Amino acid sequence: MCGRFALTVTPADVQVLFGYDDMPNFLPRQNIAPTEPIAVVTYENGKPHFRLMRWGLMPAWVKETDNFPTLFNARSETIASKPAFRAAARHRRCLIPANWFYEWAHLGKIKMPYRIMRKDHKVFAMAGLWETYIHPNGSKIDTATIVTTDANGTVSVLHNRMPVILDEKDFTTWLDAELNAPEKIVHLMVPASDELLMIEAFDPHRGKIEADAANEKKPARKKEKSDGQASLF
Repeated sequence: MCGRFALTVTPADVQVLFGYDDMPNFLPRQNIAPTEPIAVVTYENGKPHFRLMRWGLMPAWVKETDNFPTLFNARSETIASKPAFRAAARHRRCLIPANWFYEWAHLGKIKMPYRIMRKDHKVFAMAGLWETYIHPNGSKIDTATIVTTDANGTVSVLHNRMPVILDEKDFTTWLDAELNAPEKIVHLMVPASDELLMIEAFDPHRGKIEADAANEKKPARKKEKSDGQASLF
């Protein structure tokens, strides 16, 4: 599972890694939460593109959005079969750049955040799916979700799930959904190597959403009702 992550590098650094021509301007974030805007790399007209999307996929068939769960994660084992994800898995896959993602553990009365990142501290790409949702009133919003898999040995001390982290050589294979059907990319949706990642304790105060500079003036968020894995769909 991935319920929080960070992207703290410059837009130029992200552009170099993913090779798109767009030059967006987005703020560094150390605590990105579901329903907030996230950086997403798509593949359209034969090349990668940058987009900002809402974190929490909204399938095209949803009629009433108010009580629909926030689908911020999608289990890799079922993206090709569950109605909430199968259209996106076949036609609209994406990459979601990050510096690290978070998991929490209780140390006595303290809920301690831990960040999981590459040992070389480089940006990595999480596998994702995206949809453009058209509201009954005609408005549109681009939405995305992070694909998860079983935790590797490193992450399993904190949680039994983790994001699918893709190697740079596999970016195009994942993105080109028209060429590579879901059954052809199953081999990519596996836990990252134990040698790739490290875990580091994070300041509990900085681990709160309110500590993110971009969120300082936002009201406290409501507790999510869903675990983001869309077990009902």
